[in-house]
Amino acid sequence: MHADLLFTGGPVLTPEGRTASAVAVTGDRITAVGHDEVRGLAGPRTEVVDLAGRLLLPGFQDAHVHPVPAGLELSQCDLTGARTAEESVAAVRAYADAHPDRAWILGGGWSMEAFAGGTPTKELLDAAVPDRPVYLPNRDHHGAWVNSRALELAGIGRDTPDPADGRIERDASGEPSGTLQEGAMQLVGRLAPPATAADRLAALLHAQRHLHALGITAWQDALVGDFLGMDDPAEAYRTAAREGTLTARVVGALWWDRGRGAEQIPELAEKRREFSHGRFRAGTVKLMLDGVAENGTAALLDPYLDTCGCATANRGKSFIDPGLLPKYVTELDALGFQCHFHALGDRAVRDALDAVEVARAANGPSDTRPHLAHLQVVHPDDVPRFARLGATANIQPLWAAHEPQMDELTIPFLGAERASWQYPFGALLRSGARLAAGSDWPVSSPDPLQGIHVAVNRVEPGGGGPVFLPGERLGLADALTAYTAGSAYVNHLDDTGRVAVGALADLVVLDRDPFAGPPEEITQTGVALTYVGGERVYAAG
Repeated sequence: MHADLLFTGGPVLTPEGRTASAVAVTGDRITAVGHDEVRGLAGPRTEVVDLAGRLLLPGFQDAHVHPVPAGLELSQCDLTGARTAEESVAAVRAYADAHPDRAWILGGGWSMEAFAGGTPTKELLDAAVPDRPVYLPNRDHHGAWVNSRALELAGIGRDTPDPADGRIERDASGEPSGTLQEGAMQLVGRLAPPATAADRLAALLHAQRHLHALGITAWQDALVGDFLGMDDPAEAYRTAAREGTLTARVVGALWWDRGRGAEQIPELAEKRREFSHGRFRAGTVKLMLDGVAENGTAALLDPYLDTCGCATANRGKSFIDPGLLPKYVTELDALGFQCHFHALGDRAVRDALDAVEVARAANGPSDTRPHLAHLQVVHPDDVPRFARLGATANIQPLWAAHEPQMDELTIPFLGAERASWQYPFGALLRSGARLAAGSDWPVSSPDPLQGIHVAVNRVEPGGGGPVFLPGERLGLADALTAYTAGSAYVNHLDDTGRVAVGALADLVVLDRDPFAGPPEEITQTGVALTYVGGERVYAAG
């Protein structure tokens, strides 16, 4: 039988390494992997791709991403390119001037390091947009920048109390200063006009095109539900899956409402049944245990430090009661749900692992494949527990580098010892833990090759300077495995993530072989071709 698609003339990354130079695809499956002998499967209708020395490997999979909010932000006031306060304000003013018909100015993506203390003020926005409310989440979506008009509409003043799960930043006189942290975002966010169903579907398809162009063939959407005014992407996925426009393979992590308890579990089971269709499966539950270190809401075992290096009274926030978490996880695990934990601080990581341990003891071995995302600070005692419990470490490598948010807003408030526990990719791998990888886009770039560059070099793409905790670097093969087989495992896509006979032909051709150059040049690598099930979904240029 002749192949439908044949790749020849370049290195092929198989589970054993770069051990092949030709791959045949028939239908949606890989039917041969080898060398010159595979060329005999070419027939008159076979599409032959000359790799010309470029690397063929499994399609990348993002284990933690938010494509619909990212797609919406790309069509709104996008601040991801602004590096200073002045650039941010100028971008807001330009967007507002270009869209005089918009009742609200929405978008986001600003960087905390662009503003003193990471907290921009309402006065900056008032100068750009004095007459319309402005609501702009930052790039990590744990804080929002608002103007005076938005605060006025929400009724937020000096006497407004902080919500239990958030904080209103205030000036020296006690007045709201213009930044809302965590749950306080919703005080304004709930008033902003929601996107339409058509907007959300268009955002999904826009994001999908962008992700395919980066070699991504599958992902796990880390938030399917309603949270802090973010648009629920569930209906967009169901529509795209039914219409056949969802070309990627997607797992949806259903949002655990942190203001409720176990009574929501039957609702989650119903959503799993209702929304799973075709290439979209909603078999995961997302449990956000804490916040982020930069605003002091990541849950720590010991207190944050102040600017003088002294211990404060703040140990961050636990958004889900740690005493009840094991019960919730045990019930979800018994129903076959995968648990996807947002666990950034060392206390949140320990709480998640404790809950998995209780579930394992109660339910016995299972194939639910729990995973912990972000893992900024991991106590050394907890590193070996990942392998022991079968919990995957879901890493976001782009964050593991020296940059202003790390050096100015994080390290001083953690202290030297805890700062040395950050993003312990190498230690986790050496302990036997399975690594998956993702981007958290729109928090940071979804480009896997940029993340791989940082995982291997522990410096920002294109940057120099000191290496961030060099002992935690990964080898190139291990970093690629995290973005392919590791994330495929988390996504329960066991017939993807590898180039092997019988596997689905979810494949990517890079524009070079990154193994052939020095690690410092990984960032220069791009994607030439992307295939899902043997169908080409992207071609460069």
